[in-house]
Amino acid sequence: MKVLVTGANGLLGVNLIRELVKCGVDVKGFVRPTANLKVLEDLRCEIRRGSILSFEDIHDALQDCDAVIHAASTTSVLPREFEFYREVNVDSTKNIVNAVLRQGNKRMVHVSTAHAFGPGSKENPGTELSPFTLGRYKSGYIDSKYMAQQYVLQHVATHQLDAVVVNPNFIVGPYDSKPSSGKIILLALGRGIQWCPPGGKNFVHVCDVARGIYCALKVGRKGQCYLLGGENLTYRDFFSQLNLITGRKRKLIVLPKWSIHAAGAIMGTVGTLSHKSLPFNKTNAHLMTLDNYYSSQKARIEFNLQTTPVSQAIKEALAWFKKEDYITSDYYSTQGTSFDL
Repeated sequence: MKVLVTGANGLLGVNLIRELVKCGVDVKGFVRPTANLKVLEDLRCEIRRGSILSFEDIHDALQDCDAVIHAASTTSVLPREFEFYREVNVDSTKNIVNAVLRQGNKRMVHVSTAHAFGPGSKENPGTELSPFTLGRYKSGYIDSKYMAQQYVLQHVATHQLDAVVVNPNFIVGPYDSKPSSGKIILLALGRGIQWCPPGGKNFVHVCDVARGIYCALKVGRKGQCYLLGGENLTYRDFFSQLNLITGRKRKLIVLPKWSIHAAGAIMGTVGTLSHKSLPFNKTNAHLMTLDNYYSSQKARIEFNLQTTPVSQAIKEALAWFKKEDYITSDYYSTQGTSFDL
């Protein structure tokens, strides 16, 4: 099998390609013309440069492949015009779907987001049957990913598209070169008091997601969605694990929900009045105070997918950040630490 992987140099793309190569799959990585390929240098992987917004580029890259895994997207949660998200997340998906159908309906795995389903509590987490409820927060990222997923599922129903959807939760792990989700670790390692919001997420090791995607490619049922997750943790629990691993004793304070909402409202107003896109607004404030908890039982049953402890994902992310000089040894306590430097 030869598989085209879009977003090949991103956190998920790199780890996904490593998993596919390990499983004996012939991989073609699709990246932007200006993409940095350092994280792919040691992999046996063909590289194709092009734009996911160009149907011709996608169509040409897919011709000698048996399947495509569409992992490219913008995951930025910074406030931007919806058109930015629609173009990258929705239009690229349309190009992939149309290229797949034109070339004889090849196998497609579409990488969506857990937020395409409504989150729940730790006691009653969200599942693939949970209705989409996050649209009311007007997040360009979430809304565009939901639209892209619906486009794929619509074409499964109307054109018999041979597609499976996977819905990863918050990914943590090595090879986060931009960095993307790993920013939460880098920010938490800062000096001074460690502030954290009152909500939580489902955190998952990137390698578990990569294995889940490979399973979806091989045995996933057409038209089905699969949440790929790990542990449901409050931000306080996540930061506490990080501090334990690094051996640093930090004063950790959970901010009250009202203070974050107030800050978001003020920043949003300032951005509107100044006609500037500030990095924080009401949407971000609401999303970071939610309980974003999900269950991955469906994937565990159908794919026999095992879960790696989040602590291991943190350790591997830290090791990679240190190796690449994102962080230095003074981020770790000299009084003994559970993290092997």
